Amino acid sequence: MALPARIPVLLLTMALGACSSTAPDSPSSDALTHALNGEHRTEEQRARDRYRHPAETLAFFGIEPDMTVVEIWPGGGGWYTAVLAPLLRDQGLLYAAQFPADTEIGFYTRSRERFLAGLAAYPEVYDRVQVTSLYPPQWPEAAPAGSADAVLTFRNVHNWAKAGNAEAMFSAFYRALKPGGVLGVVEHRAPAGRTLAAQIESGYMTEDYVIQQALKAGFRLDARSDINANPADSADHPAGVWTLPPTLRLGDVDQGKYRQIGESDRMTLRFIKPE
Repeated sequence: MALPARIPVLLLTMALGACSSTAPDSPSSDALTHALNGEHRTEEQRARDRYRHPAETLAFFGIEPDMTVVEIWPGGGGWYTAVLAPLLRDQGLLYAAQFPADTEIGFYTRSRERFLAGLAAYPEVYDRVQVTSLYPPQWPEAAPAGSADAVLTFRNVHNWAKAGNAEAMFSAFYRALKPGGVLGVVEHRAPAGRTLAAQIESGYMTEDYVIQQALKAGFRLDARSDINANPADSADHPAGVWTLPPTLRLGDVDQGKYRQIGESDRMTLRFIKPE
């Protein structure tokens, strides 16, 4: 496994331990099939399964129906919430660490309102989801300290890098987890060596940056996977990652080409909070 060049060798030796791309056992197949096939999931959401690989990704993170899981910043659409909520509803617990309600950032408040409206539309699926607020330093807790078996974040790290609070966010994940708990990160992947400013502008982050943030918070890198890799994505587009589906920020300009590429190339990393 190629290791990030800018992390000191001694730190890597202590923090990474044995690292492989082997996934834990899959989640209970019946529960996951029920979640993926639920009527609450829209055709638009289902169409993205081929890009987001929810079954394989959750298996890699070791998610099981009886776990307490925190989903970080699910956004207004709650794409992964629609899978996690029914998967965990009967035996486990899902915390949705949303944008704060009392913020002056309009995007955050609109996104939270849309998310809550989606939950209310299907109470038989979402009635047990615990919605919290996370945006340190004002809102520093995603879930009760030491309560979670897993914390999952999907395509969010670039937002924290832009806001300058990535270190605080990863620390919040660490606090929420039980010893031995899993932090699962999926993020748009930039080529190694891209400057932080260019990462933020493009929405693609280097694995080096993400790993360093997790290590600083106290995590150990446990494994990497190419489940969400897309070799057709150059990570170099006029409007950054938002050039590609599902955003298609350029509208009709070269839309056929970008649809052919599909959704972004993404890293999939599994970290452990040491026991």
